[in-house]
Amino acid sequence: MHAVLEDLYALPAAEREPERATALAGPAWERVVAVEPEAAQVVDGDGELETFLGEVRALVRGYYRLEDPRRFEPQSCETRLEVELADGAPLRGFVDRIDVAPTGELRVVDYKTGRVPGPNQETRALFQLKFYGLMLLRLRGVVPAQLRLVYLAGAQLLTYAPEEAELLRFERTLMALWEAVSTAAETGDFPPNPSWLCDYCAYKKLCPAFDGTPPPYPGRPTDGESAAETFAESVSD
Repeated sequence: MHAVLEDLYALPAAEREPERATALAGPAWERVVAVEPEAAQVVDGDGELETFLGEVRALVRGYYRLEDPRRFEPQSCETRLEVELADGAPLRGFVDRIDVAPTGELRVVDYKTGRVPGPNQETRALFQLKFYGLMLLRLRGVVPAQLRLVYLAGAQLLTYAPEEAELLRFERTLMALWEAVSTAAETGDFPPNPSWLCDYCAYKKLCPAFDGTPPPYPGRPTDGESAAETFAESVSD
């Protein structure tokens, strides 16, 4: 869906008809697989591929019930943002879409194919967008007028107007989290946080929450070495 919408907004506004948009599903899939061959594992055979693409086309048609892509021109799509906070905490991410009004206001848009969150989950859903809002504040010196989640499957919009004071509080929260992460990386103290996701974890036998014993902490990864590689080497040893 992200690839389809990126391709859609690359077209002239007058050509962004629903029929043209649904026709982009096949070419977008081929482009994704060419860049990330492992994505082909999502489907098995031509039959499943057509079913999968049919679901994508249905989401595309539903998108037109939420926004009309012929009526505005995004400033950018799939934009990489990167900024370092005052304490060295690095923030990086790809913003699905950034819109700029003629009067200069910014809108940050993120597409979701999952279900619409309930009232108690909305704050968690906006957590990611606050990252983007903070990065734009630090990079451009502007507080986005809107942070918007577009729920394609549920055909709903969740829009939030942040305030600068709120984003600054969020920044302090992130810096505290980064300090905690940095300390854990040095000490190796990573307390388990059990949840329903544990049922899908391949490392339960090594987890203290399940009476397991983790391998000795190998230390913080060196430059050019990922944490996953370090952990895998430790497990194999």
